Amino acid sequence: MTSARPFTDKVALITGAGSGIGKAIAMAFAEGGARVVVNDAQETGRQVADELGGTFLEADLSDMDETRELCRQATELHGVVDILVNNAGFQHIAPVEEFPEEVWSKLIQVSLVAPFQTTKHLLPGMKERGWGRIINISSVQGLVASPYKSAYVAAKHGLIGLTKAVALEAGTHGVTVNAICPGTTRTPLVEDQIGGQSRARGIAEDEVLDKVLLEPMAIRRLIEPQEIAGLAVFLASEDARSITGASYAIDGGWTAQ
Repeated sequence: MTSARPFTDKVALITGAGSGIGKAIAMAFAEGGARVVVNDAQETGRQVADELGGTFLEADLSDMDETRELCRQATELHGVVDILVNNAGFQHIAPVEEFPEEVWSKLIQVSLVAPFQTTKHLLPGMKERGWGRIINISSVQGLVASPYKSAYVAAKHGLIGLTKAVALEAGTHGVTVNAICPGTTRTPLVEDQIGGQSRARGIAEDEVLDKVLLEPMAIRRLIEPQEIAGLAVFLASEDARSITGASYAIDGGWTAQ
């Protein structure tokens, strides 16, 4: 990138930014000069915003009304949202015949419907200004499937479809829309999976990381959130202004098989 602080005149909204990948992305955009709006359903998001000199907007994206209100507040706060990173999500591990229907609905809302809502409400302002970046944090499981994660796999595949469709609609307006598909990353979400995978597969928790979570990867280590953040910053930069509708795997070689 041509400047050390290329986002000085930009406002970035990152959902689910209280920890993990979202926090790393918020930090990276703040370092690039952006005015960062941190969203999370937990108070940890406030701590991140305070650390970065940004603003915290609490909203539970499992609620459609709260998601709409988040968009309204974010726009009211600065008048614009130039960069939208749809990162919020959670995981649930269970065989499909045992998957609770209410958990399925909640997971689809947070990981797919909420990104549709934020895009729907914030894209018009980007189009009006002739510049915008939407970055959807999908997953390697938006590209391939794994057992016991039917809702997550469905949501993340859907998020890539949403990315492509909106990219085609927004391209002539100076707005790019891309997806990042991380493999197994060092986050609380991954840590929370270990017990569920242990129960679903009938193996000890200390076997889950090596035999399940890292097994498909050629580079057999957890990906660091900062690696995902680096790609997000690139996709928002002017160097990436011709990249849209793309899905970037940072997966240690998982999808090379």
